This record gives sequence, C-alpha cells and structure tokens, in this order.
Amino acid sequence: MNDDSGSKQIIDVLIIGAGLAGLAAASDLKSQGRNVIVVDKGRGPGGRLASRHIANASFDNGAQFMTTRHPRFLSQVQQWIEAGVAEKWYSSFPGHPNSHARYRGVPTMTAIAKNLAVGLDVRCSNQVTSISSDESFWFTLLENGDTIKSRALIVTSPVPQTKTLLAAGNIQLSSHNKQRLDHITYESCLSVMAILDMPSALTPPGALMLNEGPIAWITDNQQKGVSAIPSVTIHASGDFSSRYFNEDSNASGGLLIKAAKPFIKAEVKEFQVHGWRYSKPVNIDTKPCMIANEDTDLPPIILAGDAFDGPRVEGAVLSGWAAAEALLCYI
Repeated sequence: MNDDSGSKQIIDVLIIGAGLAGLAAASDLKSQGRNVIVVDKGRGPGGRLASRHIANASFDNGAQFMTTRHPRFLSQVQQWIEAGVAEKWYSSFPGHPNSHARYRGVPTMTAIAKNLAVGLDVRCSNQVTSISSDESFWFTLLENGDTIKSRALIVTSPVPQTKTLLAAGNIQLSSHNKQRLDHITYESCLSVMAILDMPSALTPPGALMLNEGPIAWITDNQQKGVSAIPSVTIHASGDFSSRYFNEDSNASGGLLIKAAKPFIKAEVKEFQVHGWRYSKPVNIDTKPCMIANEDTDLPPIILAGDAFDGPRVEGAVLSGWAAAEALLCYI
C-alpha cells in the first residue's frame, strides 16, 4: 500500500473498485508501464469474492466458485493453482454428468483477489465521493479529503452506483451509452452464514443448488475446506431476497435457516446475515466494457465489471482485461 495521499500527484489511471475487474485491469496496465492506483471503499480487495470469520468458523459468503471457458482465463486460473491460492472443487454433483470444473479459492475465495493485488497500489477503505473533469484530466475526491488527478478513469462499481456517481458530477454520456447502462439490471441476494452444532447432511462436494423455493444455494464450508468447524453459507433466491432485503435480517435469516433444515439436518448455533444488493447482473451489456467518453469531450473513462461480460468471476476478469486494452489506445 502507498500512504501518499495522491493530492499533488498526477497518475495515468485511477481505477474505482478493487474487485476482480479493477484488479485485472490494473495488472495489465501496470505491465504496460502505466502508473495506476486502485481505490475501494471496502476493507480489502475482492468485491463479491468475500469471506468472513465468525468465532472459529470461516465462510465464503459471496461468489462460491469460478469456471473457465476463455483460454486466457484458464491460464490465469492455472497460475492461481500453482501459486496455491486456488484448487479444483468439483465438476458435477453425484449422479449428474460432468460439466465445467468449479474452482475455489484457497483458503477462501478472497485469496484469489489478494493474489491478483500483489504489487499493485491498492488503497482500500477509501470511498469516492465525487468525480469531475476538465478537458484533459479527471479529479477524484475521496472521503478522507484527498483528490487524485488522473489522465483516465476505469470504474468497476455496480452500474447503479456508477450512474449515481456520474450524475452527482454532472458527467454526461452519449445517449447511446446512457441507454446501455439503463438496460443493465441486478438481482440482490441475502447470504446467511451459520455455525452448526454438527457436520451438515449435505453430500459431497458440500454444495446444493435449488431451483425453487426461498433458497438458491447452500455450501458446507467445512466440506469445501474453508472452515475448520461445521458451518454453511445459504444464499437466498432472487425473489426471496428482493422481498426481504430491507426487512429485519435476523427474521429473514431465521426463515432461510428453517427452509434449509431438511437439507443440513444440524442445528444452528449462531448466524449472521449479509445483503448483496447488486449480487448478480440479470440483464447484461453485449460488450466486455464501455468506452464511456465516446462521442463526448470527456477524458478517457471506461466502465467495466461482470455486468459487461457475464455474471461470473471469469466475466469480471475478462471485462477488466478488455478495459485495460481499450484504455491503452488513449494513454
């Protein structure tokens, strides 16, 4: 980490968001000799690659795994495996034909983001409050009062948050790009992290996907190799999450635990609930990133994230790489 406030510094690129899209873009740009800073309001890198510890239990409470389709991303996953921060979890459920291999982070999904952040200037616990520009530079004001001046911006926050940031700075995009952003929608997700009094009844590999009812997914974190003691992560369905997102979290968590009981059998000793307001893009953009300064007088600004290349870990990384490639045409 770099403790320099950045208030007097001019850099090539500021990236807002230290999820995988932002980190992937930063890595590519740094490899091409660009001076890059990544800022994020969270306490650490990863975005929805999130883990949490409760007492002696550990949880993956955001993205549960990643699959590989694109050759470059497959190569990247192999690098993570060789670095010891990823491994194959499973390829199919018992009785089902093999499908795409699912890879998990080691010890948790967050390890993948931490590995990608090595060597980068990532400044967490730094929330962006506003952005503005002149003809040549972007000026990004942080909550701590610092301003970072950059030749270009990459914004990887969820699109509704990005739209709010742009509107607050009166940043006008082309009508076509506005329509593209308006098309993107998200599904929310309530995530329950529960400590059990005994191992769950889930069969190996410790994952269960449900197509109806209030639950979409259950993970046995102990079977997965994440937790030293019995614990499960329960992801609510989109319909349930939408209905209960702003309700009392203990009450909604209790409903999900009750619905999960026939599958896990064990009793819940303690639980916490986390709400992912922008969990998964439902309507995505058809391109891997958006060159948002097109048909404007703005300095270069690229929007990226899994809403532009598919609601998967792989999609976020591919979008970040595409954003870096697009930006290299400008700086």
